[in-house]
Amino acid sequence: MSTLVWPPIAADELIREEDASLARELQWLLGSLQETLQSLKSGLEECAELLAPKEPGSTLVLSSMRSENLKGFITRVGTRIVKGDVHLRLPSLPPPKGQTSYKLSLSTSPTAPTIALEQLTTTRTLINACLDVVDATRWTGDSKNANFISGQIRLLHDNIQEAKTALKGWTQEQKPWHEEHVDVNAFSPPLPANVSFHLSISEAAVLLHVRTLEPAHPHTGTSTPLALAAGASSPSYSGLSLRERLSTALGGGRLAFHDEAHEIFMYEGQEVRVRDKVRVESQDPSLMAVMAKLGALERNVALSKRALDIVMGKETDEG
Repeated sequence: MSTLVWPPIAADELIREEDASLARELQWLLGSLQETLQSLKSGLEECAELLAPKEPGSTLVLSSMRSENLKGFITRVGTRIVKGDVHLRLPSLPPPKGQTSYKLSLSTSPTAPTIALEQLTTTRTLINACLDVVDATRWTGDSKNANFISGQIRLLHDNIQEAKTALKGWTQEQKPWHEEHVDVNAFSPPLPANVSFHLSISEAAVLLHVRTLEPAHPHTGTSTPLALAAGASSPSYSGLSLRERLSTALGGGRLAFHDEAHEIFMYEGQEVRVRDKVRVESQDPSLMAVMAKLGALERNVALSKRALDIVMGKETDEG
């Protein structure tokens, strides 16, 4: 299909008319983006409200699947965990005499250190940055300057994308469990030295890993693994020494079966192995709502960015 101008006009005049039409389209788009920014601000404020530190917070039930290894709850207020009780039944963590489980309780003392979820702190910071970008774009910048508006829209898109990624989890900036330690004094009584308590966010859910630890090379007095120190004639591809395998065969402690059973980690200055590991995921309705809203905002900003790039004649990454 072709478009004809009738009566015909000169080529140079046609170019001038096309440029004038494109300029009018650009000004119309810049004006409509002001309404889009107001709508985006409302959505961002809803996200900020869901992450605000408001009492009584969100109480999340913790329960290991198909086992009694871990039962309990935690309470999240904003980006912090302020309350929680966890009952553990792990072979390597015997309960106190007269008890059926080992209890970990967050301290309620006002002077106790708090447990902050860094991913939520990052998300909240980025959302606040987005709100600042929207206000700067609407009130302090030149709303008719296409290059300025384009730069602000791109910044807004990047921040929203990063905030959503922080809620999804497992980013390169996220520290592994053995490098991110919870203060033992956040618990009452303090967390045992051989227990790692690690909280993170994955797909807008709160993820708890509890691990019991042991020295990587016990009883040798050196850095030599126990299997070699015992004079084993061949390496142990199972990750267990001859002594450990004999002990298990004769009714000793059970083997550790999890994805980290044969790995060695540097934890608080020493090499350790993970004896027992339990993973519990608890869906947080507020975080799920934030992630859904950020996804919708990201799509809206991406459409605005693409439309502005097309009218400005810029190349876009989208097809």
